[in-house]
Amino acid sequence: MSFGRLERPTGDRPMSDINVTPLVDVMLVLLVIFIIAAPFMASRLALELPQAQVPAAAATPPPETFVSIEVNAQGQAHWDGQPVDADTLDQRLRETALRNPATELQLRADAAVPYGRMVQLIGLAQTAGLSRIGFVADAAPSPPAAR
Repeated sequence: MSFGRLERPTGDRPMSDINVTPLVDVMLVLLVIFIIAAPFMASRLALELPQAQVPAAAATPPPETFVSIEVNAQGQAHWDGQPVDADTLDQRLRETALRNPATELQLRADAAVPYGRMVQLIGLAQTAGLSRIGFVADAAPSPPAAR
């Protein structure tokens, strides 16, 4: 038998440290919310815009129109399916631009048409006053499914 001092079991000591894990979690959530919300708050400005009297005819834009020019492999231009020479094409482009400068010019060209020919057509359209030019192409075939 040993003689010695009898010690009492000390039990759990009170915790004197602050648990910061929940605090960090809350702060990160708030940070994410502010990061997401900041662009929405910055783009909203309270403006009182000036008002102007606009005639009813000017308030509605003219309907969107387009003109189609096809170019075959030999470089021959076709206006809505009808063959045209360079002078007629230039005249029709100018007339179209005078009627409505917002008219879209849709270019359909054969794959064999040289790049220089397409640049000439774009130059004619821009000189005539048409700036909306679209290139029309066929959709590429989808690749075959793998087995």
